[in-house]
Amino acid sequence: IFCSNHEYKRGFPFNMYMVDLEGKGMVKISRDKGFDAFPMFSPDGKKIIFASNRNNGGTRDTNLFIADWVE
Repeated sequence: IFCSNHEYKRGFPFNMYMVDLEGKGMVKISRDKGFDAFPMFSPDGKKIIFASNRNNGGTRDTNLFIADWVE
């Protein structure tokens, strides 16, 4: 799991992606117009946590989101 802005010429937004263990099969797992970054899984793999400035009311605030991971 990683974040990148590789799809966007202007360098923004950042979204989260996953690849398999061989580095193939890239899948986009977030689709926000802002900043989704620093993703990681809980030790048991049941939750994902990431930083994002989504839903910040137009401020520069960045929040941490913890969500259940469902495949």
